[in-house]
Amino acid sequence: MSFVRNAPQGDNAPQGDNEREVMNVTQDLSFVHMIQSASVLVQLVMGLLLLVSLLSWWYIFLKMFAIRREFKLSAEFEHAFWENSDLNKLYQEVVNADDTGAMDRIFAAGFTEFVKLKKRPGFDVSAVMDGTRRAMRATYQREMDTLESHLSFLATIGSVSPYVGLFGTVWGIMNAFRGLSNVGQATLAHVAPGIAEALVATAMGLFAAIPAVVAYNRYAHDVARLSSSFESFMEEFSNVLQRQS
Repeated sequence: MSFVRNAPQGDNAPQGDNEREVMNVTQDLSFVHMIQSASVLVQLVMGLLLLVSLLSWWYIFLKMFAIRREFKLSAEFEHAFWENSDLNKLYQEVVNADDTGAMDRIFAAGFTEFVKLKKRPGFDVSAVMDGTRRAMRATYQREMDTLESHLSFLATIGSVSPYVGLFGTVWGIMNAFRGLSNVGQATLAHVAPGIAEALVATAMGLFAAIPAVVAYNRYAHDVARLSSSFESFMEEFSNVLQRQS
């Protein structure tokens, strides 16, 4: 009878040990602990990915507000341009305005050059229109450079971050398997913490890359729409000036 009574106690003891081992493994595999337990190089990779992720989010919000503002100002100016037949009055409003968009500045640059060339004695209509288009084109290029700024950074983060995270993962897995050389019998419990720590670098790389790729594709599409709108306006404005000249 004593043997029968002691048998469950013996069975319970290993179960308690197993539960404690599971609790310890769970505690050791917490996110903060995995970062702290990673090697110095993997921690540097994680820190770099965290930094570029924060920078990419900063530029994502910066470009979001800038592009929304440009769409709003361009729509307002285009409405005012077609509603107002007096270009001189519209030019004065643009020059004196505190908040102007890219289309406003393209219009101001073209109209300024048009008036300047038209005042020359014996002016040629084709020469005046060529000079006006060049002035608008130069302003257009400057405005597009401003709108496209930081998009290359988002594209770089989206394409490079997964590989940086993968490098940290490979290095961490190498260290995990190298540590098994001193273990007589390797088990999953020995390998799992090191692999989990290494995989955090890949997760952080994807966390930095995915929003950057999505934002780049969206903003590149919006900038292309604005570019098409500016080019259409320049052609229409050139036709209006040519009829007046």
